[in-house]
Amino acid sequence: MQYMLLIYSAESTPMQERPAMSEWFDYTKSLRSAGAFVAGDPLQPTTTATSVRLRAGERMITDGPFAETKEQLGGYYLIEAKDLDAALDWAAKCPGARVGTIEVRPVMAM
Repeated sequence: MQYMLLIYSAESTPMQERPAMSEWFDYTKSLRSAGAFVAGDPLQPTTTATSVRLRAGERMITDGPFAETKEQLGGYYLIEAKDLDAALDWAAKCPGARVGTIEVRPVMAM
């Protein structure tokens, strides 16, 4: 089954407190080695985001993310795992879990 690991953290977190790039590379390598990696990428900062809403047939466009929160969506991994427990194990190993939140959500098969 596929699971989306959504990586949230505060963009204001000082660089010295964030996981080193080598940690992210090692984590990705371990996912690949285990055959769990499907896809994954970091996202540009929220300052580059544009939100679109359709209300009463009118398209509304605003700069920035939809919701103002303390943590912002910074990237994702799409993984293959046998069950939720295995996906949660991968999420706990994610470097971003130390400074933010990893949301684990099953992907709906269509």
